[in-house]
Amino acid sequence: MQITEEMTIREALMLNPRTAEVFLRYGMHCLGCPSATGESIGAAAQSHGIDINTLLQELNEVLNQK
Repeated sequence: MQITEEMTIREALMLNPRTAEVFLRYGMHCLGCPSATGESIGAAAQSHGIDINTLLQELNEVLNQK
């Protein structure tokens, strides 16, 4: 399973709660707010001025850690 830019923040958190550390490091603090359940990771990254490829790489590294 891979985290994609079409997924919501909530979906990523459900796959691995430790992805929260990555979101928080990038200043994406609203992990439980309504936008986290309805907005895609790609849209959230764009609104925060974050490079989506870097964000996805870090999220998937956390997801794939054993």
